[in-house]
Amino acid sequence: MREVTVGGLMVLIAATGLGTLAIFGKFAEATGLSRPTLLFFRFSIGAAIVWGVLLVRNDLTVLSGRPLYATVVLGLLYAALTLAYFRGLAFMTASLTAIVFYTYPIFVFGLSVPLLEEQVTRTALGALGLALAGVVMVVGLDASQVSLLGILLVTSAAAGYGIYNVAGRILVADTDPTHLTAHVLVVTAATIGLVWARAGFHPPQGPTHWGIVLGIGVLGTGMPLLLLYEGLTRIEATHASILGTAEPVATVLLGVTILGESLTLRTVLGAVLILGGVTLVQTTRRHRRWLLAKIGLH
Repeated sequence: MREVTVGGLMVLIAATGLGTLAIFGKFAEATGLSRPTLLFFRFSIGAAIVWGVLLVRNDLTVLSGRPLYATVVLGLLYAALTLAYFRGLAFMTASLTAIVFYTYPIFVFGLSVPLLEEQVTRTALGALGLALAGVVMVVGLDASQVSLLGILLVTSAAAGYGIYNVAGRILVADTDPTHLTAHVLVVTAATIGLVWARAGFHPPQGPTHWGIVLGIGVLGTGMPLLLLYEGLTRIEATHASILGTAEPVATVLLGVTILGESLTLRTVLGAVLILGGVTLVQTTRRHRRWLLAKIGLH
């Protein structure tokens, strides 16, 4: 019982940490810290933390062959979708961005049906309907806070994250998730580094900028990833799915309390529908591997 409690707490803290990503993105936007700079240091710091822990555990493994090639593809995909996510964040509040992006399990499920022979059940269809109704409510009724371009970018990021998860299960099904994450982080950092170079190097200026990049690298990336993997070895996948809904909830709470963002009742109701639908979709799936593949790097 104690093991389960500790595992649940780890997953909950990890989800909360991942929920800070949009908040740090808003901090960067407000202080003039460029998007490529923020993301390059985010993934670099995250990679250093994960590889450092693997080194301490004497569990260093350098992939080769097909798994290595697959991580390059996955890293490139992740760089593209994370740039889309943070670009979309510039057009919407952190709260709405997190809510819209959290529809990604719907894309995972949709792709899993034809590619991984996922079964379509009445429960799954009902869950998809709930989530879709939630999105319509949030996007369609909060027009004052919603940008069409922002919605398209964040939805594209969610779809890309769905592709990432399914592709990971197909290409590197037998690769340890922590080792996979370690390599993807490096490829993603290198890809965004090239984008940064083309845009012109603009390193963080002063303690505020460095505080933001350290915060997103440690609190929003490295620490949550390690806690997530440790937690998933201690609790059931269905429990982890439910606890994972703390991620957008944390973003919404932080957005309201720290950034002063406003929420309407319709937004809250829409978010509840989305979270309910996503939770049903995830808890009806039998593939624990999908949860282990979730590296939460959006």
